[in-house]
Amino acid sequence: MSFAHKKKLTLADYCIMGALAAYSLACLIPFLYMLVVSFTDPSVYVPLKLYVLPEKWSLASYTYILGNDRFLEAFNNTVFITVIGSVLSLAVTFTMAYALTRKQLPGRGIVIGAVVFTLLFHVGIIPNYLLVKNIGLLNSTWSLIWPTLTNAWSIIVVRSFLESLPSELEDAASIDGCNDLGIFTKIVLPLSMPAVAAFALIFAVSQWNIYFNALIYLSDASKWTLQLLVKTLVLDAGTNSVDASSDAMQLPQETIRMSAILVSMAPILIVYPFLQKYFVKGIMIGSIKG
Repeated sequence: MSFAHKKKLTLADYCIMGALAAYSLACLIPFLYMLVVSFTDPSVYVPLKLYVLPEKWSLASYTYILGNDRFLEAFNNTVFITVIGSVLSLAVTFTMAYALTRKQLPGRGIVIGAVVFTLLFHVGIIPNYLLVKNIGLLNSTWSLIWPTLTNAWSIIVVRSFLESLPSELEDAASIDGCNDLGIFTKIVLPLSMPAVAAFALIFAVSQWNIYFNALIYLSDASKWTLQLLVKTLVLDAGTNSVDASSDAMQLPQETIRMSAILVSMAPILIVYPFLQKYFVKGIMIGSIKG
């Protein structure tokens, strides 16, 4: 019978673990403070006071935020952009990556070179803005979806993953009379579920957190995303950016801000733990070829 030999921890190991623990705590403290302030009763909240626990628990700020028309409108806009954008991004990325694995594709090398070129050189903000304007997407929700359907990094990683799949399966399907579309839908996609889950999460997080494109493309406040509204609420005009009603002014702005930030974070925080294993597995598989 053999016993595993445990490595003896040195002073350096303890120092490293202590530093990492301190760093983790420093990252966690702001989040905990937001959580405590958001649940603090507005009647007892004191600005600039450090709260460890709410002096008096209350859901008033959450009730106001979740019942506010502008906040719900921005929330619905963000859900639409996230769902539709993620589905379209997955479709474009995987179909393009699969096409680039076909050696018989005419101009394959040119397309791959163009993809790599966009990875190395970015056209910049002004050309993107002019392009969105010229194709008539300015001040449209679709301006946050079409220009960001895919990117060079995603195509390269997915292509590498698809090339690592056993070619014998595709050869057998071809012998049975399956065309490229049938091979893709019946063989490649089922084998690519870890990568699909990983990139679904990547695209969803990217679309959910979209802010800068919304800032430069959207002028109509009714089409704002949640992140743009939260930024305006936190940094610009306070609660007036959401609602100028007397009910809003009776609540401390800080409690509303913290509640809005946490509500905007909640969907991703809820979904991520369930997809984390697929995310890690998909990225690791995509990084190994052969």
